Amino acid sequence: MLAVLGIMAVVWGLGRALRLPGGVVWSLIGLVYVAVLVVHLIFPDAHPLRVATGGGPEGWLILGGGVALVAGYMQGLAWLKRQAAPAEKAGAAASQGVFAPGELNRYARHVVLRELGGPGQKKLKQSKVLVIGAGGLGSPVLLYLAAAGVGRIGVIDDDVVEASNLQRQVVHTDGRTGMAKVQSAMQAMEALNPYVEVRPYQRRLTQEIAGALIAEYDLVIDGTDNFDTRYLANRVCVDAEKPLISGAIAQWEGQVSIFDPARGGPCYQCIFAEAPAPELAPSCAEAGVVSPLPGVVGSMMALEAVKLITGAGETLRGQMMIFDGLHGESRKMRLKPRTDCPVCGGRGAKG
Repeated sequence: MLAVLGIMAVVWGLGRALRLPGGVVWSLIGLVYVAVLVVHLIFPDAHPLRVATGGGPEGWLILGGGVALVAGYMQGLAWLKRQAAPAEKAGAAASQGVFAPGELNRYARHVVLRELGGPGQKKLKQSKVLVIGAGGLGSPVLLYLAAAGVGRIGVIDDDVVEASNLQRQVVHTDGRTGMAKVQSAMQAMEALNPYVEVRPYQRRLTQEIAGALIAEYDLVIDGTDNFDTRYLANRVCVDAEKPLISGAIAQWEGQVSIFDPARGGPCYQCIFAEAPAPELAPSCAEAGVVSPLPGVVGSMMALEAVKLITGAGETLRGQMMIFDGLHGESRKMRLKPRTDCPVCGGRGAKG
């Protein structure tokens, strides 16, 4: 048996010395191994060749099995590295604002738009957007930001996917029921566009973390369903001079606006000075919501984000779009800063 192993070692050494391809060397070693097994299968037990090669096939089969396991393990590692390489390259490209090879073809319909073009797409690639909430409004926002090629998308939510969400929260699937919403959303976004960087934060937005978190982003989109979080996001955005896109839905109606006192608009608390009584603003679970409505309003929010980032068109800064899905109507109203606002002090009016 040692003699055969020596022959295999000689074959390996000669292959290295002659610089033969690894596949050729291993094929020659494999031929030697197969020849030994044939000897043990064909010749009788007392044959000199069988005696010289170990007396039985058991040792060779164990050796072959061990080599096969190691080879399979190495091949598996190589496959995983190949699968990870595109994601790593995409993540590096996103963080640097550089387009990966072939990526521009993905955004061809943007590039041909006169208002966007290549420069607009580059701005999207270099932008960082934080989305608060991965529910009804957050679902279309996240999907369209990823599809549009926003370079870094953060999503914060402490909830998990439930079956009752799936009637309207299209970023999630039935197979991901019980999964954290931010992880479910990340899977959907990366499946849609592997060139974006997704940062999931599985927790509630609190006073302790809001300032540091929002400081990392250029723009904040609020798709939450509670006033405490809305007021908190507004206060921090005002202090950091970050635009805040806010949306809300109930039953058949929704609204969208951009609150940005640093650039001449009101803040959220200028318009909604106090949270309404609970019976006047019931949740979707209590009042219901028609399935496509979050998609309509969330898509409007994503559109406003694209316009804000690229400078295209006229945004809803200082305006509110109200959509009535039951009657197929929409209208806009002007919003003005309040000089007695306890958060921004009417900064938008002064600017």
